[in-house]
Amino acid sequence: MKIAECYRLLELRAGASVAEVKASYRRLARQYHPDANPGNRQAHEKFIQLHEAYKILLDVCTQSEDSKPHHYTPPSASPSSETPPPAVKVTRKPPKFQENPQLSDVELQLKRNSYLQLQELLKYQRFPRAIALVEALAQRIPHDPEVRQWQAIAYQRWGRQLIAERQLDKARIYLKKALRTDPHNRSLWEEVKRDFHKLEQIF
Repeated sequence: MKIAECYRLLELRAGASVAEVKASYRRLARQYHPDANPGNRQAHEKFIQLHEAYKILLDVCTQSEDSKPHHYTPPSASPSSETPPPAVKVTRKPPKFQENPQLSDVELQLKRNSYLQLQELLKYQRFPRAIALVEALAQRIPHDPEVRQWQAIAYQRWGRQLIAERQLDKARIYLKKALRTDPHNRSLWEEVKRDFHKLEQIF
């Protein structure tokens, strides 16, 4: 089951939090539970799908939220005992958002909002949530080349992070997905080339 389908089944926006996933699942599970729908095969199948989607999204969101502190205090705020994570040098940022005249007003607004959210997720290294967001967007707007570019960047950034975490097999998978998603992007190829060089050095 694809991540975008999981969000649709649980009636959630892409990038929802763990709390939102749990709340939505509880609500829908009560609605479609076999005990509440005796003899209703469609409700039973829906309940099974909801449970599968819940497990997938819970894993995605938990990985994301566990990878970073839940609260970030900006420099202008009062100091706390927790030091915010160090700034990460981004060698290649997502491109500036461009208006696509072929998209409807609704699609443009969705793309604009997703772009801003994607920037924040990448900035704070919440890569699983970033990937879930951009995969859902790519499914909704499949023919937008800029969205594919953002998707490839999210894969590459997550692959680089996985190398740092020594999850090398998984890193290789996401780096290859980045190249397949945006195969004609020379800058991306250079970044992925550097990442594979790191992999070879570790091996």
